[in-house]
Amino acid sequence: MRTTLTIDDDVLDRARAVAGRLHTPFRRVVNEALRAGLRAVEEPAGNRPYRTAAHKLGLKNGRNLDNIQELIAQIEGEEHR
Repeated sequence: MRTTLTIDDDVLDRARAVAGRLHTPFRRVVNEALRAGLRAVEEPAGNRPYRTAAHKLGLKNGRNLDNIQELIAQIEGEEHR
């Protein structure tokens, strides 16, 4: 569909530069940018669930969680108090 838009000069320059760098038609760059922008507007970052991958950290050999004071002493030294 054809429509007329007024695009700020800095946005136009940036879109043309991206199109040139990617060897992609200007129209495709503008459409993809609009899609990404509309997704961000429809679902602001504060409303998206935060996801992070869990990592097994474990303990180094010789470390034990049964006695926290002893573990701190091993890690930080006896002078930690």
